[in-house]
Amino acid sequence: MARRTWAVVILLAGLSHEAAAQDRLNAAQALGRRLYEQSCAICHTRPTLVSGMYGPELSKNSAGGCEESMRAVITNGGPRMPAFKYTYDAGQISAIASYLTTLSPGHEEATPAQR
Repeated sequence: MARRTWAVVILLAGLSHEAAAQDRLNAAQALGRRLYEQSCAICHTRPTLVSGMYGPELSKNSAGGCEESMRAVITNGGPRMPAFKYTYDAGQISAIASYLTTLSPGHEEATPAQR
């Protein structure tokens, strides 16, 4: 019984932390998060704890920490990254860049228990 209680407490603590993180996002950042998860996460997030990633981890330090540079890379792509100017408009690309500024470097290295 005690194990179940602790499991529920840990689960609720994790859920409340995630909900609190979502509450800190403004409308543009929330849109950016949704678009990021839809189109960027496939390459820029770790699918499992032991897997590698195709692209680099993205964070507020990406593209030298310059949001304008982030927008340029998202818009025009790169050698191994598609250009999203054909998929998203300038406002949506700006929302993704704005969301990236909320991500701490190393967030993909954390295990679920540390998040």
